[in-house]
Amino acid sequence: MESTTTYAWPRWAEAADGEALERWLAGHGWEVDPTVFMAGGLGQAVQVRPIGAGPDGADDAYGAEGADGPHGPDGEADGAGEDGLLILPGETVEYAGARMRIARRTPADTRARACA
Repeated sequence: MESTTTYAWPRWAEAADGEALERWLAGHGWEVDPTVFMAGGLGQAVQVRPIGAGPDGADDAYGAEGADGPHGPDGEADGAGEDGLLILPGETVEYAGARMRIARRTPADTRARACA
């Protein structure tokens, strides 16, 4: 089960993974960009964008600046005009307000290592 704020895009993703990602994105007002496809040695990368964004990143319903100008009513950058985000295999994406970003990785072992 994925968190409501993060989604781990697996290496060698299968169709079910893509469907789960699409449901998670839709819950946050984002979608998979159907105009971008990338595959590599570790599987498929996925480009995501705000729902309704055109191929150039502009929001089709509101134009490049959106209903509230280039930023949302709270002064933060919103999804309108957002170019999107490329998620590589094995990365975790994080929903942060109206934005998506790659979640920071935390080192597995942060303790100081003794030198032999």
